[in-house]
Amino acid sequence: MSFYSGSCACGQVNYSISAKPYFTQACHCKDCKKSTGSSYVIHSMIHEDDFSIDGEVESTDLPTGSGAGQRAYFCTKCGVYIYCKYKIAEPEKRIALRTKTLNDHNRFPPQAHIFVKDKDPWINLDGIKNCFDAMYDRDTVWPKDSLKALRERAN
Repeated sequence: MSFYSGSCACGQVNYSISAKPYFTQACHCKDCKKSTGSSYVIHSMIHEDDFSIDGEVESTDLPTGSGAGQRAYFCTKCGVYIYCKYKIAEPEKRIALRTKTLNDHNRFPPQAHIFVKDKDPWINLDGIKNCFDAMYDRDTVWPKDSLKALRERAN
């Protein structure tokens, strides 16, 4: 059963996810800025078993703000970056979906902003809860039901 769906810009790549994302975050690190050509990226964390993709993608290794690295997957025709696998998250089979590629992306606004030490000075996050200079402690920031679901999957 598909709860949410998305695609690249040209429609060659379509995907669905069968569960609500664990967590959505905006990253302002220098590496995400470079890979998006924008001020930040918004990622929704999902389990790879809940992800189904149709269409041709290629991948490449890219750096991350944490230094661990990631493998980014993008459409071979239009180049839209659909998702990535952070090396640090591989044991959990957790992937980061580019939230704005979802058809109904506004359902998942950022629940945290990370690497705000690198944010552009004109971005105002005053009054925004869960802003972190670098990464956060997942056990204290993620919703309890998301942590439970992730841990159940790991066992």
